[in-house]
Amino acid sequence: MRFEKPLLPGTLIRRYKRFLADVRLGDGRVVTALCPNTGSMKTCVLPGNEVLLSEHDVPTRKYRYTWEMIRAGRTWVGINTGNPNRVVHEAILAGGVPELAGYDEALREVPFGLENSRVDILLRKGDRHCYVEVKNVTLAAGGGVAAFPDSVTERGAKHLRELAAMVRRGHRAVIFYFLGRADCARVRPADEIDPVYGLTLRRSLAAGVEALAYRAVIRPHGITLGAAVPFEVPEKRPRLPTRRRRKKP
Repeated sequence: MRFEKPLLPGTLIRRYKRFLADVRLGDGRVVTALCPNTGSMKTCVLPGNEVLLSEHDVPTRKYRYTWEMIRAGRTWVGINTGNPNRVVHEAILAGGVPELAGYDEALREVPFGLENSRVDILLRKGDRHCYVEVKNVTLAAGGGVAAFPDSVTERGAKHLRELAAMVRRGHRAVIFYFLGRADCARVRPADEIDPVYGLTLRRSLAAGVEALAYRAVIRPHGITLGAAVPFEVPEKRPRLPTRRRRKKP
């Protein structure tokens, strides 16, 4: 995936209201950019670090700029969660994901499931279906390990349930972790952040959902899919937080 126009360099001032970020461009202007990421981005939101923005000259857009990536140490981190779906789709069509080869069609954003969901990629060959859900991984958990999610995600757990339901119907289903930073070489579930997601993931894997993890190659001119990396699920299952009972007056 190549960006249509060169990205604009700037310096992150702050992220706020979840979907907005103030950025100082190279010419000194401060602009407000759309932040297309619903997570906490807790190891990415580093005020003072270099960022890259795409510019969109469309009158109907509320925000002219979109935040695409941020520099963390020596590596670029891709934060736009819309890009991984496109990159993985392109890689599948080009034969860059051997585990997902052999299908005639690769459709994007297809409605499916019982919980009003859309699957990122649907692969089809005759009556063979493979449902692929792509997750952007940006959280550096230490020791060269990345983790997902970086905040509690009921939507992510819902997607896992939907994938497991497709397996029970006789189809194939894959959860695809897109590692968007080069300073990590493995991916694991972030049980410490969202134990419900961790438990749902284990149940889905036990039901037959497959997990893949690939590292992305993030560069200012574009993003491509690199090599597969290990996806590790700790044997110890996360414990759900206990609810405190109210004492009767």
